[in-house]
Amino acid sequence: MLTRKTLLLSLSLATLLLFSSLSLSLSDKPSPNDNKNNQNDNHDDEDLSFLEEPDDVAATSHRDHFPDPDHFNDDEDDDDDFGDFSGFDSSTEEAFKEPAIDDKDVVVLKERNFTTVIENNRFVLVEFYAPWCGHCQALAPEYAAAATELKPDGVVLAKVDATIENELAHEYDVQGFPTVFFFVDGVHKPYTGQRTKDGIVTWIKKKIGPGVSNITTLDEAERILTAESKVVLGFLNSLVGAESDELAAASKLEDGVNFYQTVVPEVAKLFHIDASVKRPALILLKKEEEKLNHFDGKFVKSEIAEFVSSNKLPLVTTFTRESAPTIFESQIKKQLLLFATSNDTEKFLPVFKESAKLFKGKLIFVLVEMDNEEVGKPVADYFGITGNDPKVLGYTGNDDGRKFLLDGDVTVDKITAFGNDFLEDKLKPFLKSDPVPESNDGDVKIVVGNNFDDIVLDESKDVLLEIYAPWCGHCQSLEPTYNKLAKHLRSIESIVIAKMDGTTNEHPRAKADGFPTLLFYPAANKSSDPIPVDVDRTVVAFYKFLRKHASIPFQLQKPATTSKSSSDSSDVKESQSTNTDSKDEL
Repeated sequence: MLTRKTLLLSLSLATLLLFSSLSLSLSDKPSPNDNKNNQNDNHDDEDLSFLEEPDDVAATSHRDHFPDPDHFNDDEDDDDDFGDFSGFDSSTEEAFKEPAIDDKDVVVLKERNFTTVIENNRFVLVEFYAPWCGHCQALAPEYAAAATELKPDGVVLAKVDATIENELAHEYDVQGFPTVFFFVDGVHKPYTGQRTKDGIVTWIKKKIGPGVSNITTLDEAERILTAESKVVLGFLNSLVGAESDELAAASKLEDGVNFYQTVVPEVAKLFHIDASVKRPALILLKKEEEKLNHFDGKFVKSEIAEFVSSNKLPLVTTFTRESAPTIFESQIKKQLLLFATSNDTEKFLPVFKESAKLFKGKLIFVLVEMDNEEVGKPVADYFGITGNDPKVLGYTGNDDGRKFLLDGDVTVDKITAFGNDFLEDKLKPFLKSDPVPESNDGDVKIVVGNNFDDIVLDESKDVLLEIYAPWCGHCQSLEPTYNKLAKHLRSIESIVIAKMDGTTNEHPRAKADGFPTLLFYPAANKSSDPIPVDVDRTVVAFYKFLRKHASIPFQLQKPATTSKSSSDSSDVKESQSTNTDSKDEL
């Protein structure tokens, strides 16, 4: 009897569970309305085969190759050598094989040993390089020789192949080759010395040495004044102690100026310091119009370094490869640049110098000779300066990168008013731009500086923008895929596929770290920063990215028929969702 009761109980429970399971299954089945509301949230099974056209593979098979190395020649500025570190193809390594160099004393750094080497050595010079970079190849033997000479001083010279160690390159914001940093107790700053063995050794030894030399005789003083174009002298109470330590510490923060100290009144007098002045006293001497700069601040490292940095440059610095690091590493970031031909320099340079006197310590004044093919012309091209007429341009420096153009004649009054407005942020930025295209009806819209707002910042459109360079191999490889994407999406009125030549156009809302840079600007959200597009460079990957991030939902439908008679048309049907709250995720 007990067995029969147990059997009946088991059957009852089984029946109950069966009906409960069926009931739950029926209740979970979505209604037609539910299907309509959620059609954009469940598209893992979406058939995207029609996007995989046969030549997609060919279009993307070389997408990771570097740009033509002939572009990176010795006539180009290092900072223009943009690096795309995301996909180095090791099969091309033979084409960029480095010459045989005895670099046994150069430490090879990788992600796994980078931190250990930096932490275990007080002084480390690190070069981020690319095997194909001509500048890097020229530096290599000098770097190796410097490594050997500095090894007994406890200085490590190391190198990182940025094309392989992608994470390290991005962590240290490497955008050109070679990029060299000097680490002291783990803290890094840019190397600004010469790219020769002697230049590297001299620069490093100043950083690790005492920094300040003593002058005890008049003969020494006269020799230094005759031989050097720029010196700092501290007139101290003692050659050792707190005053000397502060001066030495300041010297390590400033490149291009030698620091000296003395306690001899006659030496101080020779350097134009009153022998009866209260000590410590400090002076900066230069061999130019403005010869003397007397320090009147607190005798501490930071104020001494700031004084030297503000006064070590001449009233006007001519832009050269040698002067460029001093200009761009100065604590004074804002610059006024005079662009003039060599014929006009004699006429306009005195005007520029007179104006510079009024902005001492506030602005750096720079002369760029536009007809200098090696240096001046590339700088003029970079800033978008055309023609031969003299022009004055304000530049906020590398961290900000805004430019402002003086409208009018180059006179002291005009430059003075322009400089004051520049300091007070009252000027409208000057942007490079190609002419606005007369016709822009292609699948890929052409963006230039002057139509950027109309196309990219249109709040009613989701916009995908490629910033490219005509010489960039990556960009050339991407073009067929990008064109194909635009062709598939041309019937989606809410989406714009666009491109902009980043070498001749610019906009504050389109910053390119390298070429190509792909940015997405969602509709109705143009005040926010654009979304970087970091996906595989295929039509399907781009499509999925757009489906996920577009503010205005959309979906392409697979063509109704693939028969020969109907497949000649490449148009696709548009299916715009009315659910504005949903965003598709694939």
